[in-house]
Amino acid sequence: MKTIEKTHTQYLLKQLPKATVLVGKNHEVIDFSDSWLAIFNLKAKDAVGASIFQLILDDNTESHEQLKDCLLKNRTTTLRHKKENTQWLESAFAPWFDEKENILGTIIQTTDISGEVEKELELERIKTMLQAKSEIAKVGSWEYTLETEKLVWCDVTKRMHHVDEDFEPSVNEGIEFYKQGYSRNKISMLFHNALQNGIAFNERLIIQTATGEERWVMAGGKPIYEHGKITKLLGTFQDIHDQVIAETKIKESKQLLTTLIENLPINVFLKDKESRKILVNRSECEYIGASANEILGKTDFDFYDEKVAQISRDEDLEVMRTFKSILGKETICVKKDGTTTNFLTSKIPLINLEGQAYGIIGMSMDITHIKQKEDELRNLINITAVQNKKLVNFAHIVSHNLRSHTANFSMLLDFLVKEIDEKEKERIMEMLLHASDNLLETLENLNEVVEISTNINLDKKSLNLNESVIKVQQNLSALLQNNKVEVLNAVPKGIFVMCVPAYLESIILNLLTNAVKYKDPNRKPKIELRAEKQDKGVLFRISDNGLGIDLIRYGGKIFGMYKTFHNNKDARGLGLYIIKNQIEAMGGHISLKSEVGKGTTFNIFFNE
Repeated sequence: MKTIEKTHTQYLLKQLPKATVLVGKNHEVIDFSDSWLAIFNLKAKDAVGASIFQLILDDNTESHEQLKDCLLKNRTTTLRHKKENTQWLESAFAPWFDEKENILGTIIQTTDISGEVEKELELERIKTMLQAKSEIAKVGSWEYTLETEKLVWCDVTKRMHHVDEDFEPSVNEGIEFYKQGYSRNKISMLFHNALQNGIAFNERLIIQTATGEERWVMAGGKPIYEHGKITKLLGTFQDIHDQVIAETKIKESKQLLTTLIENLPINVFLKDKESRKILVNRSECEYIGASANEILGKTDFDFYDEKVAQISRDEDLEVMRTFKSILGKETICVKKDGTTTNFLTSKIPLINLEGQAYGIIGMSMDITHIKQKEDELRNLINITAVQNKKLVNFAHIVSHNLRSHTANFSMLLDFLVKEIDEKEKERIMEMLLHASDNLLETLENLNEVVEISTNINLDKKSLNLNESVIKVQQNLSALLQNNKVEVLNAVPKGIFVMCVPAYLESIILNLLTNAVKYKDPNRKPKIELRAEKQDKGVLFRISDNGLGIDLIRYGGKIFGMYKTFHNNKDARGLGLYIIKNQIEAMGGHISLKSEVGKGTTFNIFFNE
């Protein structure tokens, strides 16, 4: 081998800051810089004449082959190789010529790039992680370069469009994936504004994939500037189809629930911890008589009687404290204007995810009309019970009276058949005629009672009570005058009663004639008529100073049929029974107070 003399240039090589080595044709080390020895941790005596392979490479066969290839090519090239599994180096190869352009070997300059490689590896790890997250979150990316007019999709974006991994879209092709109509027009406008005006975008749109499937996506884009000019558009592409479908279903469910609550025929409301109303339906608004905006944020104290509102507040606190619902509790609501309503109320605690009560759900149903129906039914039951009692009594009377008449007829007919004497037969025939008249009278009396009890279509009118009394007085003027009766009509002129005109006249007539009929012979007869308005009706009193009735003896039979209490030959025992039926048929009631030798007072109550 030709000896190479050391020159001034070789001293300069030794001092080069960049690690440099001269390698001969046979791959032996000829000269080097100190920095080269340092990078490979070598000594000069060990390096001169040694094989370059032994000095800079480990046992990696692949690295040996790559280095050999670089040395044999005798051209400028680079090689990245690893030293002792910890250090990454990059070597640049260039041929070494003599003055006649003959290749003497290779110049190798080596740089420690461990830091750069570590950054690259870290960046690769980040890219891998982002790729994984992108696939999990279904978020892809895209990039458009203005200079090349090239649009690039990442793999996730391609999969969202159901295209092959080698698919390379143009801008027009990318836009055509959007559903025709709103979505396509919108993305075209957004893309144009981003390019021309630098306006970023993020919009929900619908695409139609390569397989024809429609899916919701979130398309975003942002302009990238270089030297004050837009050079690129970078963007994201996220599959939000499942999210949009879920949101749509939630909205539909919410709309259904809202529609259901709004149109329920019961009052529905939500209250917070302070019992302020935070939701009310139409029925609740209509009951309170205010709009939802006027009700929300207010409490029961703003709409109801203070006592009722306090009871409601105490219930709210108890439900939230105990987590126990109140179901179907009957309550009475009194509004500020005094209106009273019956409700069936339920209150259920509102519980959050932490298991804490933060309010209540309330439901109430107006049962005022039901309570009214209950009262009506109760009254009907009471009336029915009375009517049944009357029916039993009436049946007993009919059975007894008709049986007496028929027995009498049977006996007289039997006598008539057996009798021979003509005069006696005539007498029996007179007795039969008299018995027939009595039977007809009895049937007429019973028919009158039946007519009163069965008349359900009573035509009641508002009648002036004072005028009705005067009218009866005029009809009985002869009777009253003949018996020298003093009548005091103290009924106020402004009192009206709802009655059947014929019934009212019959009641006054019967009671006045009874007062005359059962007058005390030792006193001048006196009758007083008074009336006063009471709650839900009028109380009418007729008092006399006649014989009076022994209530201890006859108290339970006063209004019985055919019941008489004095030895008066004209007494039929039917008048009081009839007027009692007439009064009760109109919804009123009658009672009396009496004392023998002092007189009697009848109290008649007429309902409004």
